[in-house]
Amino acid sequence: MKTIPSKRDDLQIEAEQSVEGPGFMLTSVEKLTGLAQARSLWPVTMGLACCAIEMMGTGTPRFDMSRFGWEVFRASPRHADVMIVSGRVSHKMAPVIRNVYDSMPEPKWVISMGACASSGGIFNNYAVIQGCDHIVPVDIYLPGCPPRPEMLINAMLELTRQIERRPIFGHREEIARAVEAAALAATPTHEMKGLLA
Repeated sequence: MKTIPSKRDDLQIEAEQSVEGPGFMLTSVEKLTGLAQARSLWPVTMGLACCAIEMMGTGTPRFDMSRFGWEVFRASPRHADVMIVSGRVSHKMAPVIRNVYDSMPEPKWVISMGACASSGGIFNNYAVIQGCDHIVPVDIYLPGCPPRPEMLINAMLELTRQIERRPIFGHREEIARAVEAAALAATPTHEMKGLLA
């Protein structure tokens, strides 16, 4: 199968190239395992607000998630490996989301779908949590209010690309340290100048 290309350069690729790999045999096993995991993602049904309608629309024949192998939305978190947090997260729902996340088996991934799930959106008040990353670790942030089904498919493709390259053996700690060092050495955002500066 082909790997899904990224539309951006990222620090992960540079860090992976700077760390010596585990050797031919284990690398091949990692690639095979990554392909198998990336091609069989099963999301858990987790709709919280209006973004859930767009998430449901992604599964319809018009957008057809089944061509990527993601059509099985599981009702039980014990059978799912991707949580799509779609919609605003209230303080009342936070323990439920964490309980669902803790019930999912490893490895597991989280997509934060929409502005409300990612940053609280327009609801800057006491009832709504300002980003689901306060509750669960997020792998992909999907902007929009609400994001279109095509955007969710793109986020799933980016997650697939990350899973394909994810190391499963001992050198993953070295890669994580190299990524962190590259991120700390990068130019801070406040020093970056745009085209109009």
